[in-house]
Amino acid sequence: MKMYAISLGDVLHFALELCAFGALGVWGFQTGENGLGRAALGIGVPLAAAVLWGVFRVPNDPGPATVAVPGWLRLILELGILGLSVWAVFRMHQNGLAFAFAVAILIDYLLMIKRILWLFNP
Repeated sequence: MKMYAISLGDVLHFALELCAFGALGVWGFQTGENGLGRAALGIGVPLAAAVLWGVFRVPNDPGPATVAVPGWLRLILELGILGLSVWAVFRMHQNGLAFAFAVAILIDYLLMIKRILWLFNP
């Protein structure tokens, strides 16, 4: 069994991932036209994002990938979901929180620079 050492960057990355799904859910529940639309967006959007995040992976990042994708595509997927969640927070008129979220994402990717370089040459 291969052990994986967890770093501060890993913890921050996971926390931001959860925040992103939460932000997309809150946005969805506030956006729909009626109860059914709000429920569909509030559950469907974060669920779709979580499925994309969990399925399309680079092998050994860590562990096996359900659907293996190149590192650059994985990075685009991550940044797309995180960027969409920042947009969702802005759309909810939480500009300070959205800015702080965007800064936290930037710090996360700076802390994970070795991973980013690895994604381009796994």
